[in-house]
This record gives sequence, C-alpha cells and structure tokens, in this order.
Amino acid sequence: MEPLAQERDRLLRSTTRVVGIVCTLVSLVGVLCAFAVPAGPLAIGVACIVVMLGALVAFGWNGAVWWTALTQVSGLAALVVLLTNAQPDLRQVVASALVPLAAGGLSSMLMAQRGHLVGLALTILGGGASLVIMTTATGSVLSSPVGGTALGWVLTAVVAYWISRSIPRVARRIYSIGTAHRAERQASETEAQRRQGARLLHDTVLATLTLLAHSGVGVSEQAMREQAAEDARLLRHLRLGATPQPSQSGDYSLTRAEESPLGQTLESVKQRFGRMGLEVSWHGTGQVLLPTQVLDAFLLALAECLENVRRHAGVAEAHVTIVHDNDMVRAMVTDSGVGFEIGTIDEERLGFKESVVNRLREVGGDARLFSAPGSGTTVVLEAPR
Repeated sequence: MEPLAQERDRLLRSTTRVVGIVCTLVSLVGVLCAFAVPAGPLAIGVACIVVMLGALVAFGWNGAVWWTALTQVSGLAALVVLLTNAQPDLRQVVASALVPLAAGGLSSMLMAQRGHLVGLALTILGGGASLVIMTTATGSVLSSPVGGTALGWVLTAVVAYWISRSIPRVARRIYSIGTAHRAERQASETEAQRRQGARLLHDTVLATLTLLAHSGVGVSEQAMREQAAEDARLLRHLRLGATPQPSQSGDYSLTRAEESPLGQTLESVKQRFGRMGLEVSWHGTGQVLLPTQVLDAFLLALAECLENVRRHAGVAEAHVTIVHDNDMVRAMVTDSGVGFEIGTIDEERLGFKESVVNRLREVGGDARLFSAPGSGTTVVLEAPR
C-alpha cells in the first residue's frame, strides 16, 4: 500500500496548493480594488503575498515543513502590513477582502499535514495568529472578518479530519478489491489449465485407451505401440513442465514465432493417423506465421477433427484444405463418410465442444460443423493471424 500512500500525499499537497493559491489571489484582487492602502505598504504587502504564493507552489511539489513555515509567516506578514496601513475608515473593507487569505490560504495547509506534527503545529499557530490580527484590526471579536476567518478554519479542519479518516478506509477497500480480483483471476487460470489438461488427455491418451478398449480394431500392433510411445513421451514432457508446441510440416508449414522443446506438426499429425489407417490428403501451399498459442489451438483442434473422422465416419480417407488471408487461417476437414444429424448430438458429449470449438474460441477463432446422413461431414476451423 506504500504507492497508494504516496499518491494520496501527492494529491493532498496538490489540493492544498490549488485552494491556497485561489483564496490568496481572491484576497489580492479585493485589496487592490479597495484602493485603501498607500502605495508603499501596498507594495510590501503584495510582495509578501507573492512569497506566499511561491511557498504554496513549492509545497505542492515536496511538502517540506519549511514551505509550511514560509507560507504562514508570509501570509501573516501580509495581513499585518495591509491592515495596519489601511485607511482607518476603510480598514473594515480591507479586512473583509483579506478573509479568503486568512480563512482559506493559510488554513488550506491543514489538509496536507497528516502525520507531520511540526507542520500541523505551525499551521495551527498561524490560524490563531490570523484571528488575533483580524480582531486587533477590526476592534471586535464579533466582527464579520473575524467570524469569516474562524468559520473558514473550522470548515477546513472538518474537511481535513474527514479526509484523514476516509482515505485509509478507501485504501483498505481498494486493497480488498484487488485481493478479490487476484483470487478470481487465479481461479480462472486454474480452471483454464484444468480444461486444457482435460482436452490434451482427451486428444491423446484417452484416444489410445479407447483403441485398447476396442482391441485395436483396424490398427496394427506396431501402430499401437508407436502411438502409446508418443503418449508416454508427451506425459513425460508434461510432468517436467513442458507444453506441447506444434512446429513445421512437410507439404504445408505453419511457423511459430518462438521455439519449443516439444513439437507436433501437421506432418506428424498426418503420419499419426496414417499409422491408424486414416489417409490424410493435404491441400494448400505457402507458409503462415501464427502466434504460439493460436498455432497450438489450431493444430490440436485439427487433430481432434481427424480423430473423429477415423472413429465415426466409416471411411479411410480425409481431406484437409488450409487457406489464409491477412486476418485468418482456415482449415476445412472433409470426409465422405456416413454423416449424421447435427441436432442429434448429445449436449453432454464434450469432445467436439471442448477440444475443437472452445479451444479455438479461447484464442479468437471459431469452428463450424456441416453434416447430413449419407453425405459426409465438413468442419471449418478458423484461427486469427
């Protein structure tokens, strides 16, 4: 909370400077317009006011106690010089004109003295002295200038006390909101990691276990061994803290902006499904640069679509066409299999929803599914560049 305290002190000093300067300038204009003080004493009084303004400006920058003392001394000197040398019949007018200086210019220092005992003592002494000077000049403690000065100091003291009590409460509230925000963000990140882990297991290890559960129908024993070895290598890297990162394919390449110790390429996807009896035909030329996270989501979603073709389409071939423009990379996965009614998909089945659609949406992409019984299936994947 130290930066917050520093910002609080800076704001209070700035407020003191603005209030003090405005009130002092109001008094200066009032004295000049009254034409009640001879030129010599008027020049001295104006000089004292100028010194006071300079001290207020300097106080707004660093808040040193010396500027507090200079502000009080120069302000009180201006009061003494101007009131003592004012024409007797116009002294009441001059006193009224100097009320903003005495009630606001000098008392404004109260707002920025939190924790500064010396500065607070000097400011309180200045307030008492200003009341004595006003009372002496007007000849009555019940005069309007004395009452206005006293009222100004009381109001400033109330505001200063309210600020001193309110700012710590606000700071604690801000801190508690920040703590709650950090906890919520941590929970969101944990949930995102959990979902990512679930998708990864669904796309790799669980797919291999599904093959084993069906006795590896349609897949050679060697292919099963190689697939299990790849899954074991993946789990080993994950246990060591790595994250799967696609890299480069043979016929069509998607290049990342940074290197990674664990790679899964378009070509390796093709080889993986080739070993399991699905022939993948790639269409598209050129090289596309994608951010790492986008490339991960794009290739993992593509692999999941091919896994769905292998398991459900009833055909041994799929076509993948990849195109791109300035904003988007698109992959169209097509098969001529049995197809299905999209409306009959069980909402509780999360494979396509989580491993394809939500995975791409989290990086700003999307996925669309087109199918009909007997007409095959087409999935369009989109990822931003």
